[in-house]
Amino acid sequence: MNFELSEEQAMLREASRDLLSDRAPMAVVRASMDRSEDVDPELWRLTADLGWPGLALPEEYGGSGQGLVELALVAEEIGRALGRGPFLPTAVVGRALAYGGSERLRSEVLSALATGDGWATWAFAEPHAPWTLEGIHATARTDGDGVVLDGVKTVVQDAGGARWLLVTALHDGVPASFLVDRAAPGVTVRRQRVLDPTRAFHEVRLDAVRVPLDARLDGGPDDIQALLDEASVLRCADALGVMERMLELTVEHTKNRVQFGRPIGSFQAVKHACADMALLAHGTRAATYYAAMAADAGAADTARAACGAASYASAGTGEVAARALQLHGGIGFTWEHDLHLHLRRARADRVLYGDAAVHRDRLCTLLQRSAKSA
Repeated sequence: MNFELSEEQAMLREASRDLLSDRAPMAVVRASMDRSEDVDPELWRLTADLGWPGLALPEEYGGSGQGLVELALVAEEIGRALGRGPFLPTAVVGRALAYGGSERLRSEVLSALATGDGWATWAFAEPHAPWTLEGIHATARTDGDGVVLDGVKTVVQDAGGARWLLVTALHDGVPASFLVDRAAPGVTVRRQRVLDPTRAFHEVRLDAVRVPLDARLDGGPDDIQALLDEASVLRCADALGVMERMLELTVEHTKNRVQFGRPIGSFQAVKHACADMALLAHGTRAATYYAAMAADAGAADTARAACGAASYASAGTGEVAARALQLHGGIGFTWEHDLHLHLRRARADRVLYGDAAVHRDRLCTLLQRSAKSA
């Protein structure tokens, strides 16, 4: 695969970085953490003008028809800037609807997502359960001309202001996904207090929530797992941006921090630690963009590539964060220092859509299955 960005992809990355640096610098990020709103409406409007919400949606619904690589480029810049907002969950739900939504859902929802008139999020994870299909316990039962949903979802990003929720539940014992109106009777959303203050996460309760039959997306467990893989790749891209920024902050600090009459960056042990951080970031970049390119190309190893990237990024993010904190010393853990917020974001990114153990376990299963069929 060619890892070089096209001219259009390079322009997308540059425009995304410029927007976030101009409109969402760290002062704005810090100020937004004290607000109850999930999204800065002005920033969301600007991202819509730039085409973010419709980046990977079909052109017939107002999107740009791009792929997972382009989404990852934006996700990386969001992670670098500790960006806030529903871009990633909306992108995931949009791809799910484009693949498996009914004609009614696609015509009603995708156009609104593409223009930024509303956003959506995925209600997948459940309390005290792994971020896997086996961890799904919410239920869906057919009742006449509709389906009734019951269950509790946790860590649902930006659900407070979302217009739609993609809810994954067991329908006749089989995992399936349903698009639910956020304002539907029986839907209760509660803001959660989490480690990462740069994003908004919520608990979603569904008490006898009724949806029409065509609210169920086509496809089965394999399609949901593929969507989970894509979400994991985008999470890796966010983590990559965080890692790169932590490395930049650390290198800058070691150049300016003087000990024994010399910048600490001149000491060999410090150089080695920074080099290790750089290697982990480069490895995460290679694994993440290979997984994104494999998904766009429909490669045979798409699932394995996603698992490999997710497990590597989960472990690498934690290691880079630990090295960054070690080299900064106590100041890096203070609330006033920007590294503190990156450490929190990194910690959250390690477990979103499954931690390293979840993805390594699945990767082993995929490899065993591949060996048996060879």
